[in-house]
Amino acid sequence: MKVLIAIDDTDRLGTPGTGHHAEALRQKIEASGFGTTQYITRHQLYVHADVPYTSHNSAMCFEAALAEGSLEQVITLAQEHLLEVSEAGSDPGLCVAALDHIQGMAQLIAFGKQAKAGLVTKAMAYELAESTKVHLSEHGGTGGGVIGAIAGVGLRLSGHDGRVKGKIYAGAAGDSLTAAELKKLTGARRVCGLDGTVIDDTADITLSEDMVKMLYLNWDRTILVHREDGAGWKTLDKGGCRSY
Repeated sequence: MKVLIAIDDTDRLGTPGTGHHAEALRQKIEASGFGTTQYITRHQLYVHADVPYTSHNSAMCFEAALAEGSLEQVITLAQEHLLEVSEAGSDPGLCVAALDHIQGMAQLIAFGKQAKAGLVTKAMAYELAESTKVHLSEHGGTGGGVIGAIAGVGLRLSGHDGRVKGKIYAGAAGDSLTAAELKKLTGARRVCGLDGTVIDDTADITLSEDMVKMLYLNWDRTILVHREDGAGWKTLDKGGCRSY
């Protein structure tokens, strides 16, 4: 059974972030023998004075392939994990969506996009969870993290949003690799131009920075590259990746 698991609002300034807690949850699921998990994606949500958040207002989401009959156990494990690791004063939320059981995937995706662009409420999040048949629960504080959690699931489902957690050292800035070498080094599935064009494996790519960041585009890990003043391909730098 394939599921998406998203968490939000578990931390406070100066403490381990939600991405750290999502990674620990991945490890617990695998160590418990419930299944295997994939990489985590970070999804940026609306930043506004009326939205309480720690630093960036982003949700974390990952996919898991679970053993049959283990869904409820994994939900319980995730709930206990949030209660254990969430900081005092945070408002943690959890969303778990079994992909084959979702009713109204388009509505989940639309809510995720809405949460990126403007204000949404807990009531809207719970109403959506009820209608789409996904698990949504809060585990401390105001529970406002349920908004980001279900939005994170919707944005991952969209296939075209977010940054893959972590950066990979690929060499010194200015070094050149082929697209094939860059994919092998990072685990990316494709290297694309800003317009979505897939770059040929033999093309030379210059590193703009020593660390390479992958984005979640076309439902998988993607490295974006661009040309400057007609020059060769160059990886998108950290600042450019922030818009995703």
